[in-house]
Amino acid sequence: MSELLLPPEHRYAKIIKEQLNEDGNELSILNLGPTHPATHGIFQNILLMDGERILDAEPTIGYIHRAFEKIAENRPFYQITPLTDRMNYCSSPINNMGWWMTLEKLLGVEVPKRAQYLRVIVMELARITDHLICNSILGVDTGAYTGFLYVFQFREKVYEIYEEICGARLTTNMGRIGGFERDWSPKAFELLNTFLEEFPVAWKEFENLFERNRIFIDRTVNVGAISAEKAMAYGFTGPNLRAAGVDYDVRVAQPYSSYEDFDFKVPVGKSGDTYDRFCVRNAEVWESLSIIRQALDKMPEGNEYHAEVPDYYLPPKEDVYNNMESLIYHFKIVMGEVPVPVAEIYHPVEGGNGELGFYLVTDGSRTPYRLHFRRPCFIYYQAYPEMIKGALLSDAIVILSSLNVIAGELDA
Repeated sequence: MSELLLPPEHRYAKIIKEQLNEDGNELSILNLGPTHPATHGIFQNILLMDGERILDAEPTIGYIHRAFEKIAENRPFYQITPLTDRMNYCSSPINNMGWWMTLEKLLGVEVPKRAQYLRVIVMELARITDHLICNSILGVDTGAYTGFLYVFQFREKVYEIYEEICGARLTTNMGRIGGFERDWSPKAFELLNTFLEEFPVAWKEFENLFERNRIFIDRTVNVGAISAEKAMAYGFTGPNLRAAGVDYDVRVAQPYSSYEDFDFKVPVGKSGDTYDRFCVRNAEVWESLSIIRQALDKMPEGNEYHAEVPDYYLPPKEDVYNNMESLIYHFKIVMGEVPVPVAEIYHPVEGGNGELGFYLVTDGSRTPYRLHFRRPCFIYYQAYPEMIKGALLSDAIVILSSLNVIAGELDA
C-alpha cells in the first residue's frame, strides 16, 4: 500500500512523511492478512516496513466477530456449548468440558470419579491435537512440509475417537452437566489404545526432524523472544508463558476434574523465543500421553458416566418416548425452565493455548445475565506487534505461528 492509499489521519502516513524528510529512506506499508496463508485465521497486521525490516505493526481483529457473549445471554445454558466449540476449534473438547464444569460449580454438582477421568482423557487428547497442529504448521512456515503431512494423520485418529464418543469430530458439542451423554463404547477404548501405541513413535520421529535441525534452529532461536516479566505483564498463560520460564499451569495451580490424582511435569523454557515455544509444546505432548495412560490405569470400576442430577440431565430417549414424566423433564431441561441459583462465578481450565476461563453471572432466569469468555489468544495477541518490531518479515510469520493464534479465540 502506497502512502497515497493511506488516510491522512493514519499514524503511518505521518511516520512515512517524517522518515522520508529525515534520511530519505523508502518506507512502505504491507498488509499481512486479513486473508493470508500464514495468518492461520482472518485477522490483519498493518506493517510499516523498511525493506524487509519491520519498524512498526498495527493489529486488526474482528473480521469473524460473532458476538458469542451476547448470543449466550439469550440462550438456555445447554445451548451455549456449541458456541464454545467455535472458539479454539483445534481443541474443542477442552472448551466443552470447561463450560460444563462452570455450570457444575454453579449448581453444586459432584461428578463421579469415572466421569472425571474420562474428561481428563478427552481433554488431554484435545491438547495433543492442538500442539500437533501448532508445531507441525510451524514446520510448514519454516519450509518443512514433511513433518506436517506425517503427523497430521494422527489428528484424524483422535477425531475418530471423538466421533465414537459423541458422533462429532471438529465441533464436538461433547458432554453434559454432570458427565457425558452416553458411556464410552468398547470401540472408543480400542481406538484410544491403538493411538497410544502408534502415535508416540511418530511424535518422536517428528521431534527428531526439527529439534536438532540446523535450518529450523537458525529460523527460531532468539526469534520473537519475550521475557517472563513482560509475558506476565501482557497476561500470557499456557505454553507461551511457560516457554518464558514461568511454570504456571491451571491443572496444577487450581486442579479440576481430579487432575491432582495424576503425576505429570510442567515443561518450561528459558528464553521465551520461538524455539522454546516449540519445545515446550513438544514436551507437553509427552506429558499428556502419560496422563492419559495413568487415567486408564486408575479408571474406577463400574459404568458411572454422569452424576445423578435429573433436573439438569436429559433422560434416556426410550423413556422420553414412553413416559410422560420423562418427556416433561426433557422439555423443561432443553427449554431452560429449571431454575438456577443467583450467583457470580469464574472457572478456569488449562486450554491448548493457556487459561481458558468462564465468568458467569446469573440472575436466576433461564439464560445467563452475563457470560464472558477469557480467551487466551485474545490476551497474548496484544504482545505480537512488540515481538516483531525490528524483525524480518519472515520472522514475523514464524513468531505468529509459534504463538498459535487461533482467530476463533480472538473474535468471540
